[in-house]
Amino acid sequence: MPEHPKQAADGKMKATPVDEILEREAVGARMNRVKHKLVVLSGKGGVGKSTVAANLAIALAKAGKRVGLLDVDIHGPSIPRLLGLDEREATGSGDTIDPIEYDANLKVMSLGFVLRGRDDAVIWRGPLKMNVIKQFLRDVDWGDLDFLVVDCPPGTGDEPLSVVQLIGSPDGAIVVTTPQELAVSDVRRCVSFCRKLELPVLGVLENMSGFVCPHCGQRSDIFRSGGGEAMAADMGIRFLGRVPIDPEVVRASDEGTMYLHAHEGSETARAFQRVVRSIMDAEELRDKPDEPAT
Repeated sequence: MPEHPKQAADGKMKATPVDEILEREAVGARMNRVKHKLVVLSGKGGVGKSTVAANLAIALAKAGKRVGLLDVDIHGPSIPRLLGLDEREATGSGDTIDPIEYDANLKVMSLGFVLRGRDDAVIWRGPLKMNVIKQFLRDVDWGDLDFLVVDCPPGTGDEPLSVVQLIGSPDGAIVVTTPQELAVSDVRRCVSFCRKLELPVLGVLENMSGFVCPHCGQRSDIFRSGGGEAMAADMGIRFLGRVPIDPEVVRASDEGTMYLHAHEGSETARAFQRVVRSIMDAEELRDKPDEPAT
């Protein structure tokens, strides 16, 4: 099969492999069966981004939506542990990979399902990371989904760039921060990253925003409060809400128990649910047809 010619910067003609074109078409065909694609980003690590992504996916599934959760944090895949799926292994046949089913409405894929050992280190450069993300988008049999939630590693490096380039018109990014200025300043760069790639920012979520003592009821702003909301107002971005610090979130994460299942009536759970309602009500998501394209 001939290669398609492409003019290089030096004026010479070079070939673009047909395989690359076919790969992009295959990714596009798979992603066309997904109604809404959401990318969860953070400017820095340690802000609870993966916990937010997992609970967001759970809340959407509990609302009756068909949801896929894709973990592209190549060097620190934590979604399997958060969902209590760290002993599961990905299977498939031919060129198809079967996602792990968390429940009837939620399918999950992560490099953690592929690594041979929990403590295995992934020492890859950019092209290898690009290839595995491409494979997850192209070969995982997601089926028809209402939402695909993509948990990206912190920062603005290869993984989020690859996702935005490959996924095909994502609906937008949910940016996670903690209230203190050190985190907020990094989030500003994350918002700039989205704008340069013409990726809509659906909103900013301020995580670990205040702690209410379970004994006396007094609130303490351990990481200050309001930094994410102030930054959102300054940059003209919607503020999705605050999620308070809750020791039970940490406990549930370590035990592989989904917080929203175990503590549905808590203030933190209600905060997550408010965020999900805000996302589902977003103008960018409301204007789409009711059924995924095929």
